[in-house]
Amino acid sequence: MKYILVTGGVISGIGKGIIASSVGTILKSCGLRVTAIKIDPYINIDAGTFSPYEHGEVFVLDDGGEVDLDLGNYERFLDIRLTKDNNLTTGKIYQSVINKERKGDYLGKTVQVVPHITDAIQEWVMRQARVPVDDDGVEPQICVIELGGTVGDIESMPFIEAFRQFQFKVKRENFCNIHVSLVPQPSATGEQKTKPTQNSVRELRGLGLSPDLIMCRCSTSLENSVKEKISMFCHVEPEQVICVADVSSIYRVPLLLENQGVVGYFCQRLDLPIETRPRKMLTKWKEMSDRSDRLLEQCSIALVGKYTKFTDSYASVIKALEHSALAICHKLDIKYIDSADLEPNTLKEEPVKYHEAWQKLCSADGILVPGGFGVRGTEGKIHAINWARKQKKPFLGVCLGMQLAVCEFARNVLEWEDANSTEFHPESKHPVVIDMPEHNPGQMGGTMRLGKRRTIFKTTNSILSKRPNFESKVTVVITHYTVNPELKDHFEGKGFHFVGQDVEGERMEVIELDDHPYFVGVQYHPEFTSRPIKPSPPYFGLLLASAGKLQSYLQKGCCRSPRDTYSDRSGSSTPDSEIVESSISQECVTGK
Repeated sequence: MKYILVTGGVISGIGKGIIASSVGTILKSCGLRVTAIKIDPYINIDAGTFSPYEHGEVFVLDDGGEVDLDLGNYERFLDIRLTKDNNLTTGKIYQSVINKERKGDYLGKTVQVVPHITDAIQEWVMRQARVPVDDDGVEPQICVIELGGTVGDIESMPFIEAFRQFQFKVKRENFCNIHVSLVPQPSATGEQKTKPTQNSVRELRGLGLSPDLIMCRCSTSLENSVKEKISMFCHVEPEQVICVADVSSIYRVPLLLENQGVVGYFCQRLDLPIETRPRKMLTKWKEMSDRSDRLLEQCSIALVGKYTKFTDSYASVIKALEHSALAICHKLDIKYIDSADLEPNTLKEEPVKYHEAWQKLCSADGILVPGGFGVRGTEGKIHAINWARKQKKPFLGVCLGMQLAVCEFARNVLEWEDANSTEFHPESKHPVVIDMPEHNPGQMGGTMRLGKRRTIFKTTNSILSKRPNFESKVTVVITHYTVNPELKDHFEGKGFHFVGQDVEGERMEVIELDDHPYFVGVQYHPEFTSRPIKPSPPYFGLLLASAGKLQSYLQKGCCRSPRDTYSDRSGSSTPDSEIVESSISQECVTGK
């Protein structure tokens, strides 16, 4: 097993997750089996109770683990399936050590950070690195480990010490360190400054780790003199200083790293069994990136949510939209709308903001209402859904978005004026969305219905089921609430169909509306399984409808020109003439 540790310096949010994902991608393209671990130094057990403004979106894995959004990057880039133990936190480590101490496993010894906490970290990493993450169930060969935060943080000290010891335990030829640092370029002088990187590397080396590669984040390409200066003061060869300048798309980062000889360095440094041959996987990435840069047509989607001031709150949603837009050869224009701005109260208090929000909504080609919690902004979402239904604008509701679509239809078509979710109005006479049996309102973390679940289609005449082998698919449900099954007949009598349900028929998972170009709601979160070359079908359907291509797509028997059929010829970057018609992915209703 080979281990690659990615650390960061100077500032947080520098792009360690994308760089770790890109390193894994180029190694996987060489035929190696790659897994990934994210270490978060915070004391929380998992990310499930975080506000989206704290760390962005909470990503959900196959086994129901609520984890950091960087694990979403790993799954999307590497097309692998991780588990909750691939996200390691200080809270998890201390909890495991304390549990062992309570059981007497330490035989009465004083339990300390060194060696007990550091040993627990190393054991966890070595154990999890060997867990298969591909469908073939074969043990990985390389583990990419990202250490969150920045070097020097008090919280990360036990982890740095653990890896200082770890490099000797697994031997030098099986361990290397990538240090990601910032090279700022003040506008006053225009000169690239190396001092922050020098200080960061000095601190890292003082803690016992020497970087093998220094990846410099910068706005423009590194000048040779700057690279040589970093090499001289940071005790590395110039070839070990890698420039990671800003690029047009994150999908260009693996290509950027490979062009600077990163694969060759790893081959020599870690003695990797890599053949020197053209790599088909990276060819697809290059074609995808080139295609992204030359798109001309544009499709706009209004994202109506509560956390739109921080786009990382909807990271997977945005990626799923990007993947689908690229699949239909359109540029994506996301119009972020705070749902509270659509409400009548805003018209009274801030009329300019109200009219701007409605102008964005009305000018969009399609509307997406993602998941969320809490009553704030829900009425604004219902107004947006009402407008999409009446104006026949393509609409996708995810989780809470689907539940509010049910509420909107009940109020305005069934004429149940107080129809609502028991989350927002427990005394409603028409509770169209109710608590699930497993919901424990007294417990904040780990109470939702998470992970793999099966959805059964009840009809062959729905948009999402028009493809082979549609009878059942796996989904992930992330909610405390579900549509009241006792009221189902009232809705279906008016053309509002619950086309997908769980195995027991108790939970409504997929909705579709008659006489509408695309009005779809899903209780699960399909964005978590979207991939750059395999977009999520519900999102793909939204983009097709928004671009006016859905009907022709259905008439052709659900055939498209998918990005996963890009040319396998090395060096080709013009896939459009080479793409062949192919059946859409079997996972037309995808989730976990």
